[in-house]
Amino acid sequence: MKHAAIFAIAALLAGPALAGDPAKGESEYKKCKSCHAIIAPDGTEIQKGGKTGPNLWGVVGRPVASVEGFKYGPSILAVGESGKVWDEASLVEYAKDPAAWLKTTLDDSGAKSKMTFKLPKGADDVVAYLATMK
Repeated sequence: MKHAAIFAIAALLAGPALAGDPAKGESEYKKCKSCHAIIAPDGTEIQKGGKTGPNLWGVVGRPVASVEGFKYGPSILAVGESGKVWDEASLVEYAKDPAAWLKTTLDDSGAKSKMTFKLPKGADDVVAYLATMK
């Protein structure tokens, strides 16, 4: 019984586990394709997509606002300059509401996002799918 309590406390301290489904995320990604492509470093197009947003290959674990040659907005650049790296939890929150995430992350009510699309449902699945792209 004592060990069960210790494991329960350790699980709570570890933070919430993301329960995204990569297979569902691959299907949900169609909502992202109008702006984002997924192109592997060798040039293989995993997902054809627009160029309004940066390439999402390797986004999980990549520094924020770091795709070379992409023109980011000032707010996301400020987050990138702080040294923040995209993890799954941050990406899920960003995808749900980019402007709100930037305002919270920067503690700046005037922060803005060039990404106006919001993914309130399915963001955890899309991010789980993107996490497989490495």
